[in-house]
Amino acid sequence: MRRSAAALTLVVVVGLTAGAATPEAAPLPSAPACPVFPAGNVWNQDISALPVASNSDTLIAKIGLDTGLHPDFGSYRGYGIPYNTVPGTQRKLTVRFDYSSQSDHVGYPIPSRPRIEAGSDHHMLIVDSGSCKLYEMWNVRHTRRGWRAGSGAVWKMTSNALRPDGWTSADAAGLPILPGLVRYPEVAAGVIDHALRFTAPQTRDAHIYPARHDAGSGSSASLPPMGLRVRLKASFDLSQLSPQARVVAVALQHYGMILADNGSPWYVSGVSNKRFNDDDLRTLNRITGRDLEVVDTSGLVNTP
Repeated sequence: MRRSAAALTLVVVVGLTAGAATPEAAPLPSAPACPVFPAGNVWNQDISALPVASNSDTLIAKIGLDTGLHPDFGSYRGYGIPYNTVPGTQRKLTVRFDYSSQSDHVGYPIPSRPRIEAGSDHHMLIVDSGSCKLYEMWNVRHTRRGWRAGSGAVWKMTSNALRPDGWTSADAAGLPILPGLVRYPEVAAGVIDHALRFTAPQTRDAHIYPARHDAGSGSSASLPPMGLRVRLKASFDLSQLSPQARVVAVALQHYGMILADNGSPWYVSGVSNKRFNDDDLRTLNRITGRDLEVVDTSGLVNTP
């Protein structure tokens, strides 16, 4: 894919108002001075009042009408996409890239023992808490000649600037990965105030805003493009979900999820944490494609 802890009592905020002014997404506890992008970033905008796309049924069916959501994270650290936080004094290292022309050639503040995603994608995410910059790489490995990766991208977390159109990132859609991850502190607090990242098995040779890149397998209009935004229908009965899963579901009703990579259908990305309750999270599987709808985001853009 370019891919039981003690139960908690969670307060789920279900009265979010569509279109209401919202602050930036909750910052990382390890970098409290750094917003996970500004409030006007599309990742952080409530889309619950936007219209349903005219081709919603076709696209949902293509991804998986009867397939349930799968939390691609949990209590086991071998799952999910981890991130690293480093101080502004962290030494920056040279990284060689396979996709050199679409990578950011700067020094990357890689710690001595970085956390790297397990599995085939080997993403490495780094937040510089001093400069509030986000460094993300895909297919990272350490060789005798130093660090190497498939691609690398850098974002200023206080800016809404996008990558050049046509450029990849550490994700196939050319988007940052970190703002779309489910993080345990958010779930414990009872509210996720941003869109989530998800994958689909087949995508179109096209992308829509805010995606900048595509890695599709055909031009058929039935295939979802990178950047597609999907939300949980407001009519879904949240009471059938366990507490941690319910927090995720409320976020999906208000902020939705953005198609960012090729992979298994309806896999929702997050950062694993031993305090997650896996049995609880698995109740997300009760949400299938039939409970989802594609949002018309044609007028949704980042603020300057």
